[in-house]
Amino acid sequence: MRSVMMKIACLALLLACTSPLPALAAVGCDLNDPARDVPRLFPESTSYKTVYFSIAQRGGAPFQRKIENRLGNAYIALYAPIDVPYTLYEIYRDKKKVGYIHGVNQKGQFGGIQVFVAQDLTGRIKTFYIQKITGKSAGRFRDAAFARKFVGLSIRDFDSYDPVSGKGTGRIAEIANPAPDMVTDYYGVLRGLKKNLVLMDEFVFSMERGKP
Repeated sequence: MRSVMMKIACLALLLACTSPLPALAAVGCDLNDPARDVPRLFPESTSYKTVYFSIAQRGGAPFQRKIENRLGNAYIALYAPIDVPYTLYEIYRDKKKVGYIHGVNQKGQFGGIQVFVAQDLTGRIKTFYIQKITGKSAGRFRDAAFARKFVGLSIRDFDSYDPVSGKGTGRIAEIANPAPDMVTDYYGVLRGLKKNLVLMDEFVFSMERGKP
């Protein structure tokens, strides 16, 4: 009996290690507590719906190259295979859609950074939320005063600013690093913001613009 139980346990462990679901969860960027975070990012919301999209569904490798060209640099990597789904939160007030929340993974100096952006239906930033960041001064990037500096910005603002080199013009170039001892993470946050906005523009807003 013990031998049979051991074989069953080993088989269960093998299935757990080879199952694709944990890999998807490891790559995806989900809100830890949507029931808490959605109302905080969208105070006017009454509900939300979780939907998924992937590069493979939209066109595979050619579509991925299009996104990477818009990102403009290998440092703003996607990090995920083309068939891994991205998580999108559609935000509603009663039955009316009022916006979106979407998050991405980005590398930082001391580990991964998870950046979520709340956008209205025109693609402008309402606020953003850094769910994960590590470092002595990490809390300064979560300060509400820092997030307010990005309110109203859109992907068009990032077109004139390179978050890799830190060069460019416009409002983003005027936003100071709140944690000078974490320069790598400052640019990591900006890269995460741009990645969010590009993905949302390609997967959501470009399709809505194409509606008759």
